[in-house]
Amino acid sequence: MLTSLSLIFLVGLVMGAICQKLKLPRIIGMLVTGIVLGPYVLDFLDPSILSISADLRKMALIIILIKAGLSLDLKDLKKAGRSAILMSFVPASCEIIGYILLAPVILGINHAEAAVMGAVLAAVSPAVVVPRMVMLIEKHYGTDKAIPQMILSGASCDDIFVIVLFTTFLNVAQGGRANVMDFVNIPVSIILGIILGIVTGLWLYLFFETSYARKHTVRNSMKVIIVLGFSFLLIAIEGKVSVSGLLAVVAMACTLKFKCVPAVSARLSEKFGKLWLAAEVILFVLVGAAVDIRYTLKAGLPALLMILTALVFRAAGVLLCTVKTNLTWKERLFCVIAYLPKATVQAAIGSVPLAAGLACGQIVLSVAVLAIIVTAPLGALGIDCSYKRLLTEDKTH
Repeated sequence: MLTSLSLIFLVGLVMGAICQKLKLPRIIGMLVTGIVLGPYVLDFLDPSILSISADLRKMALIIILIKAGLSLDLKDLKKAGRSAILMSFVPASCEIIGYILLAPVILGINHAEAAVMGAVLAAVSPAVVVPRMVMLIEKHYGTDKAIPQMILSGASCDDIFVIVLFTTFLNVAQGGRANVMDFVNIPVSIILGIILGIVTGLWLYLFFETSYARKHTVRNSMKVIIVLGFSFLLIAIEGKVSVSGLLAVVAMACTLKFKCVPAVSARLSEKFGKLWLAAEVILFVLVGAAVDIRYTLKAGLPALLMILTALVFRAAGVLLCTVKTNLTWKERLFCVIAYLPKATVQAAIGSVPLAAGLACGQIVLSVAVLAIIVTAPLGALGIDCSYKRLLTEDKTH
């Protein structure tokens, strides 16, 4: 395992640096590292690290979500309002509709199987989107209209919606029935996640303040460990209760920022930013390692056509969310680009239909793998290259 970790860090960082020199996003180098070192090419990574890959990826995602929460300004988030809520389900719904309508024609599968494929492919990747939105918030690009905040919050909810739909469609494809309660649980899990996060954040704030008042100062490094511990607990609760763990983590970090002294939240944000340097490498190299490159060859041009066509439906959904807002056409175009990347959810559930014995399992996995390879670099590159041209810098800060 130690050899595997050294390869992940050293090769991942080198490949990331090479991509940076070539004016490409670092994550492209890290994804390529994972694909090459992973079990489907060179097979240099120890099975023990691959067996806990999903947990390690989730831990890395938690770190950037905490950083995101500590960077969010609640006043700015209120500006996004309706659009942020719509972004959490409208683009994904439009993309799923695209698959249901066109996948039977392009890929020759039935409508139930197309719905399963759409649910696998429709989730945006928080791992790609969130760190970039945090960077834009820190650089004050688009913050005057709360554009990165809107995308960040929408991307955090999008996954919950899509995974619930995936479970429902998978059940239907296996001959079961759609459960109405699954759909009712979507808003319930979002609201409970936010409440749970706020309560946890308030409790942590009171704990830190009480300790300080009694002259038992908790060092910032210790606060980071405590916050991480509670974040892992919130994600673990997600598996037991109908609650959004990711949203709970963001809400907890937001509450800490809102209640704590600005200097304290700024130092915490800085420390989580440093943790992200290591977490980013682990996240994207292991996402790459989960990609079975062999399936891209089997997918072929029809799969690529299906992915690109579905992205047009997704773009229409994003534009629909920005109707009756004060965003310019450039800012709306940026929102479309920011909602393109797919990676984490597709790597996590892409193989489930195949494991469940569905006839469409092989083609779903092939399309999911191809979608990661095409859209993760495309979205990351699109965001990195376009934000200065499409968004305005808020110079009031």
